[in-house]
Amino acid sequence: MAEAKKDILVVSSSPHLRREENIPKIMHNVIVALVPAMAASLYFFGLRAILLILTSVLSCLATEYVFQKARGKEITLADGSAIITGILLALTLPPSFPLWATAIGGISAMALGKHIFGGLGYNIFNPALVGRAFLQAAFPVTITTWTPPLTMASVDTVTTATPLALMKFEGKITPYLDLFFGNISGSLGETSALAILIGGLYLRYKGIINWRQPLSYLLSILLFGGLFWLISPSRYPDPLFHILAGGAMLGAFFMVTDYVTTPVTPLGQWIFGIGGGFLVIIIRLFGGLPEGVMYSILLMNAITPLLNRYTRPKVFGELE
Repeated sequence: MAEAKKDILVVSSSPHLRREENIPKIMHNVIVALVPAMAASLYFFGLRAILLILTSVLSCLATEYVFQKARGKEITLADGSAIITGILLALTLPPSFPLWATAIGGISAMALGKHIFGGLGYNIFNPALVGRAFLQAAFPVTITTWTPPLTMASVDTVTTATPLALMKFEGKITPYLDLFFGNISGSLGETSALAILIGGLYLRYKGIINWRQPLSYLLSILLFGGLFWLISPSRYPDPLFHILAGGAMLGAFFMVTDYVTTPVTPLGQWIFGIGGGFLVIIIRLFGGLPEGVMYSILLMNAITPLLNRYTRPKVFGELE
């Protein structure tokens, strides 16, 4: 009698159910979502915007290659993560920012914000914001020299201020339609709230981002901004202004939603968003700088490991 064929049971570790998404596909969708913001920057600031974006992206790609080559790691330039860092960094810079300084920012973002921690998936802080923070410290005057959009070309480049600066230092409110469509001075990616919103909704439609993170961040800004506005309407701007002005929309949809540097637990995501929104309002209203999005996210990045640890849901069947 022939020996019966034995069934082979293969046991592997989780996850056992896999989705079609992978890192390159996710990153490429994020790049697509950033196209409206890049197109808006081109429309309002001309070819200078494209030069800044290309310089930032190329410097990030070059730094990624050098670090991976030096460490003997697989070269993963095609996964899109370095490209996203370069685009986001460029979108946080003013149009007149020097190209050579932009390249330094890209190198800093990848070296200090990503590879010093071990590469993709190990970084604690958002790399693009690390690069922006480095440039803020190294070139404080240059990074606050704003260029008006082409539709306001007659305005003096040196004295042009962003809506947040006008509000903080002169008490002037920029018309909301200009804030929404982008006909204002500012960084490349913080002019058109409409362009950012289109990209953010695309990410949500594709299931790339979680709704809790941008919602909690923006609601927190509305709540705390509205609280101070109710206390003193003549002194503080209304909450809608806080949402449309500055980098709140860009931060909410493209930085607060970062997979690596923000919490993975539902409760942690709510705490991260609420805490970040609170810090935005505190820095904008009482800090020395008119904007607080960058520092709010970096500070919350620092406590993400604690949030992941102490907000971990109880496993089914787990005892107290």
